[in-house]
Amino acid sequence: MALRNIREQGEPVLGKICKPVKEMTERTAELIEDMIDTMYEANGVGLAAPQVGILKRIFVIDTTGEDLHVFINPEILATDGEQTGQEGCLSVPGKSGQVTRPNYVKVGAYNEKMEYFELEATELFARAICHENDHLDGHLYVEKVEGPLLDVTYDEEEEIAEE
Repeated sequence: MALRNIREQGEPVLGKICKPVKEMTERTAELIEDMIDTMYEANGVGLAAPQVGILKRIFVIDTTGEDLHVFINPEILATDGEQTGQEGCLSVPGKSGQVTRPNYVKVGAYNEKMEYFELEATELFARAICHENDHLDGHLYVEKVEGPLLDVTYDEEEEIAEE
């Protein structure tokens, strides 16, 4: 397992459509493990394969820090409602913007054992699924931002003081 470099806005790989995963190989399993480690190390809630330079239809999400999900060849089957809120991205560091997404999503995908599953999600989890799925089609959230992008500052000393 290793940390991978997160690609940033402007890098061509982030604008490309990813290819489906046909079978689970050792390299793909290693990629997934690396993506999980990279997401956690970067304090993200999700990470898609193109964000680490790999054009495969894979993303990982953990919105709570305790509920990891791996999505391979995901397909959004249904959406409902809407939510508007601040969104950021590991590939657009230091920025956030207001984005409207569905409040409910039903997604079908394969897990790391290539077993098919369907999952229903709401609120932040639904937002994360839509955000990461967009990456697989070469889109960043900044294309959907309503209003200006905002600068985000992160003060590590402040976080330590709150613990």
